[in-house]
Amino acid sequence: MTVKIEDSWRQALQSEFDQPYFADLVQYLHAEKAAGRRIFPPGGQIFRAFDLCPLDRTKVVILGQDPYHGFGQAMGLCFSVPQGVPAPPSLKNIFKEIESDLGIRMSGSPDLTPWARQGVLLLNAVLTVRAGEPTSHSAIGWQTFTDAVIRTVSERQDGVVFLLWGAYARSKAPLIDASRHLVLEAAHPSPLARGAFFGCRHFSRCNDYLTFRGQTPIDWKL
Repeated sequence: MTVKIEDSWRQALQSEFDQPYFADLVQYLHAEKAAGRRIFPPGGQIFRAFDLCPLDRTKVVILGQDPYHGFGQAMGLCFSVPQGVPAPPSLKNIFKEIESDLGIRMSGSPDLTPWARQGVLLLNAVLTVRAGEPTSHSAIGWQTFTDAVIRTVSERQDGVVFLLWGAYARSKAPLIDASRHLVLEAAHPSPLARGAFFGCRHFSRCNDYLTFRGQTPIDWKL
């Protein structure tokens, strides 16, 4: 199957695109559209995280779970929403931790595209969702695909920082070779975690590791 995705990812993941499960996934999405269901993000943005962050430039992976299901929110990057859309609570808490950790002032811009362009793969484990129905596409095959993405980064890159927030993201740690990469785990930034995310200092620890390895650190300020 030919999938419209950035070329380095297409080459690395072609064996996944050729699997029966992926054909079934695509067929399911077509059936959803034919049934008149609205799917987020828009079709051209489903693989946006990959298009903005080629495999060979991936330095950091932030793993989310499910796209936002509200109108105009999902844009193919985990935790990110377009400019002009109010920042969701988890993203606000991410910004608070960055400000505390790095001593900088965030602009409040909710569009994380600048991070992606620097080599931060903003990967949701599930890449689509029905409008207004959270986790509605969690069992259609996306997790098989994104598990393969995580393994691909682990196997083909060296010195990547994986930021795993919350129990779901942390469950993906066995897919990563911790002898070759830095795996940082913390509570989810959601307010439901009652502030347990704060103080993890993942952003400074990430940049310290990248700098130690001779790589350019991420400019987290938006």
